[in-house]
Amino acid sequence: MSWFTTTLRSYPEIAIFLSLGIGYWIGGKSYRGFTLGAVTATLLAAIAIGQLGITVSANVKSVFFLMFLSAVGYGVGPQFVRGIAKDGLPQALFSVVQCILCLAAPYVAAKLAGYSVGSAAGLFAGSQTISASMGLATDAMNRLWLPADQTKALLDAMPTAYAVTYIFGTIGSALILATLGPKLLGIDLVAACKEYEATLGGAQESGGAAVAWHQYELRAYRIAEHGPAVGLTVAQAEVRSPEGARLFVERIRRSGVLQDAKLDDVLQAGDVVAVAGRREHLVAMLGPRGTEVDDPELLAVPAEGVDVYVTNKEVDGKTLQELAARPLARGVFLRRIKRGATETPIPILPSTRLHRGDTVTIIGRTQDTTAAAKDLGVLDRPTGAADIAFVGFAITLGALIGAVVIKVGAIPITLSTAGGALIAGIVFGWLRAIHPTFGRIPEPTIWFMNSVGLNVFIAVVGITAGPGFVSGLQQLGVSLFLWGIFATSVPLILGMFIAKYIFKFHPAILLGICAGARTTTAALGMICDAAKSQVPGLGYTVTYAGGNTLLTIWGMVIVMLLT
Repeated sequence: MSWFTTTLRSYPEIAIFLSLGIGYWIGGKSYRGFTLGAVTATLLAAIAIGQLGITVSANVKSVFFLMFLSAVGYGVGPQFVRGIAKDGLPQALFSVVQCILCLAAPYVAAKLAGYSVGSAAGLFAGSQTISASMGLATDAMNRLWLPADQTKALLDAMPTAYAVTYIFGTIGSALILATLGPKLLGIDLVAACKEYEATLGGAQESGGAAVAWHQYELRAYRIAEHGPAVGLTVAQAEVRSPEGARLFVERIRRSGVLQDAKLDDVLQAGDVVAVAGRREHLVAMLGPRGTEVDDPELLAVPAEGVDVYVTNKEVDGKTLQELAARPLARGVFLRRIKRGATETPIPILPSTRLHRGDTVTIIGRTQDTTAAAKDLGVLDRPTGAADIAFVGFAITLGALIGAVVIKVGAIPITLSTAGGALIAGIVFGWLRAIHPTFGRIPEPTIWFMNSVGLNVFIAVVGITAGPGFVSGLQQLGVSLFLWGIFATSVPLILGMFIAKYIFKFHPAILLGICAGARTTTAALGMICDAAKSQVPGLGYTVTYAGGNTLLTIWGMVIVMLLT
């Protein structure tokens, strides 16, 4: 044990990786639906390892935190800019109101309880489950120019308060929004989502457009003598389908010869046609009157499913129903829409609107998906290569701007390098959304920068604070936990009533909006489960972008307010 301790003290990098290994392993376990998560588990593991008295360079923490904040900004950039500039403005304004409440409650709690600045910053970070704020709080406390021992005491108090308040911050926020919220607001969440889906065209679910853009099949049918399709062009035959039932003639076998179908091809008796469409439409409309044929060669149509990054200004803000009428949508079916840094699934309904920055998964013949992709934006084919030059320059530029200090009287005003990296990430992420020819960072790389960047920072914080954790917990434990409940609950409850009675958001998306402003993905999951619908996710992305940015910055602000 003595050798192990001496080795960790001599090689602190081993202690960091040990903290990460334990944290991710324990954080991935769940008990009856509850999990600590990687951040909290890594912090607790690092605090335990820190009892050995290990010293880690603060530069390690700074490097990984800048990487993390840049990734956060990159992910939320398109939604953040769109939310401020366009139809998401009410939701963006609400996220500001909610974030102010989330700052005010911990501030009031810290003042009433007489907590130090470090404990207050940890109370804020834990109760609002915004781990990233501790980085900006650390920068702010280091700029107080206090004696080294006082600064260390403040920094050591922060992870203690965070660890004590985080658990209820996670569980409590989910329960308040998903369970208590509908009762307090008098919302029948299931009925509200069904009604909202109906306003978006979801009522056409039986054979209608609301379901016509999902997975499809390709089947072969022989056109009967005197059949209704005889003498019609392919285009005329396709439009005879009931409204919303999108069926497409992809190929034709005529007199034993295969050919790709063209819109002006005239169908003849005896032709065998390959028809693409949703299974129930093929069965209901062609099954009773058509003779299905087993023709493997005819059905061997090159098809693929591809992700498309939406960038075209002409499709931004248009509904799926409008987009389905575009010529290049022929033969293409929509399987999935993902939006925002959290890849929130968006319901596929006729009145669902696409926005630049969305990622859609389309399926169909290769030539059709390629044409549709060019119409929507750019193909987002899988690749493991990241534009590291883009990442490096973005972080450098943001950190340089953040390093500038402007003195107002005797008060130094600065974004800090961390704040600058966050803002640079937002700007460069938005630029990537509108000009996707550069700056590609694959999802696995974003995950690494986000998750590992933050957790290395947390590990260093925990290892450094380890020796003072136990005594701090003994002094503040129970009262700190109770104040954490207050700081978590009050902003959410007030925010829900403000969202309903002042902003007058639709009940179906109201709770999703609140969850986004508090950046609590766990709550969104519980809300969608309770609603039996993905509709609440429509309100999540814009407020998440605003909340994630402001709550992170509040880590610096709460230090300034209390000093």
